[in-house]
Amino acid sequence: MDFKLKWLAWEITRRCNLDCVHCRSASSLKSPAGVWTLERAKTFLNDLAGFASPVVVLTGGEPLLHKNVFDIAAYGTAKGLRMALATNGTMVTDNTCQQILKSGIQVVALSLDGASAAVHDNFRRQPGAFDAVIRAAGLFRKHNIPFIINSSFTKRNRPDLEKTFMLAKELGATAWYMFMIVPMGRAKEVLDELIGPEEYDRILRWHFEQEMKETDILMRPTCAPHYYRLVREWAREMGIKYRRRSLAWSTGGGKGCLAGQTIALVDAFGEVQPCSYFDKSAGNCLKTPLSKLWYSAPLLLRMRDFNSYEGRCGACPYIKVCGGCRARADVLLGSDLDEDPMCRYIPPGYEGGLRNPLD
Repeated sequence: MDFKLKWLAWEITRRCNLDCVHCRSASSLKSPAGVWTLERAKTFLNDLAGFASPVVVLTGGEPLLHKNVFDIAAYGTAKGLRMALATNGTMVTDNTCQQILKSGIQVVALSLDGASAAVHDNFRRQPGAFDAVIRAAGLFRKHNIPFIINSSFTKRNRPDLEKTFMLAKELGATAWYMFMIVPMGRAKEVLDELIGPEEYDRILRWHFEQEMKETDILMRPTCAPHYYRLVREWAREMGIKYRRRSLAWSTGGGKGCLAGQTIALVDAFGEVQPCSYFDKSAGNCLKTPLSKLWYSAPLLLRMRDFNSYEGRCGACPYIKVCGGCRARADVLLGSDLDEDPMCRYIPPGYEGGLRNPLD
């Protein structure tokens, strides 16, 4: 596998105007903004563009709360990087859209966690959040700005999953990314709401069947690495060939967990993490350039050593197809090299059983 950095989430601020139940960084308006001044951001982008050409997603918190968000985006664009923006939609205006276009941002990600205000606003813990997403999507259409929709699910909003997908299509999204919650940040406070392995697989089966017939919108389950095993098995059973469409700004990988392999997160304080949901630092890029950390940090190198994986993942013939969620293994089983507790597959010859602390 070629371990090039292809996708980077960059938390340019920790502050956020919402207080979402599942927030990986437990962000709020009381959160510290972080350290990313415009000058520091430019230095970081100079280093990044010197060794990689990833999609760079400006995120948070709410990135639109950063006063230099569009200056940062424009500088990244000038360095030849593919810039993107992830927002909750509440601060999107006509002027915001004009700034997005001017700065060279190629795509925007909107968060939508329900097909109604009652469901989405409950999940986001803010009245009016749903209406803001609908309004933002309309403005993006008006200004011809491509946007994708990210939807996260727990038991709380599981009944709205299919309807949320249909709404994403109706709103004109280019893609819909279905996130299966990893218990990090505030999500650790709602472990009893996490969807269990059996229901998880039923959702993935629905996703597969929908994806196979879908022509209008790209679909992708996120933080569901064993989907890449399941689709091969299901397609083989049905005697069909699994086809996978991809966006120009996607990670470009046909594998499950990519944490520390082709993707990473840089947080509001410069800490480099294998992915957005992996609460361990590989080092601080304000002290050691990312260009050096990417090729030498022990944590990232560990993610790439599939022979070191343990439990069912270590014995699995699909290890290079799936890889198991490293973050979920770390949080729920205590080791980032352990098996993914959300996967129910028992490799041939494996003598151990299933371990899921949520059951």
